[in-house]
Amino acid sequence: MSIQELFDLSGKTAIVTGGGNGIGKACCEILSAAGAAIAVSDLNLAAAEETAELLIRSGGQAIALPCNVLEDDDLVQAVATAKSALGGVHILINNAGGGGGGRENPFNISVDEFERVFRLNLFSAWRLCQLCAPHMRSAGYGSIVNITSMSSINQSPNMSAYASSKAAMNHMTRNLAHDFGPQIRINAVGPGATRTHALETVLTPEIESRMLSHTPIKRLGLPSDIAGAVLYFAAPVSSWVSGQVIFVNGGGIQTLD
Repeated sequence: MSIQELFDLSGKTAIVTGGGNGIGKACCEILSAAGAAIAVSDLNLAAAEETAELLIRSGGQAIALPCNVLEDDDLVQAVATAKSALGGVHILINNAGGGGGGRENPFNISVDEFERVFRLNLFSAWRLCQLCAPHMRSAGYGSIVNITSMSSINQSPNMSAYASSKAAMNHMTRNLAHDFGPQIRINAVGPGATRTHALETVLTPEIESRMLSHTPIKRLGLPSDIAGAVLYFAAPVSSWVSGQVIFVNGGGIQTLD
């Protein structure tokens, strides 16, 4: 198989949650460049439409889907629309999420807030896996990539909900590999500190300097760095890889504290 064939996603459809910006948008761009049709799913429909239009202008095929991953009806509709409009479901990138950022002081947040982080980061991803898997099996090709986090293995203050939800995502990924094989592969990518809008809201020069002091590759990540790992898992090149978590972190550890 040639290099081109190993990374060729022609004839495949990918659903990317949180695809309107940041890491999700970068995933949409690289998967589209590899030939996939993209269902850009986002809570912010305008952002999803902007990403979809960018892909189309670049010669790709894409649609924008409004989706609140906390609403089951939205998840069901997103999968159904992707299949009907783009001809199938072959790839799922569970990127949408939230929480963390050092804002989860256990003496200030409620049980409901803690639960919401799990619903946002973990339960929605599990549900989308459940919804997409039958389509992938019938198509004979399935790759699911969960976007987890370095916080899933780090220890930091005020991150207990986000970090534990992402740790659960790691283990969910490993276990679902046994349920979904052999037709469907499921893996996870754990970003380190990546220059997105979410990080910029809490990043200071002092925090960045501390992060880089523990990072062999002396820069923070870019969304395209994470998207490269996503492409590897989505494409045929990783056809014998499932149940794995790869951390894309410049070789180091970056925390906010």
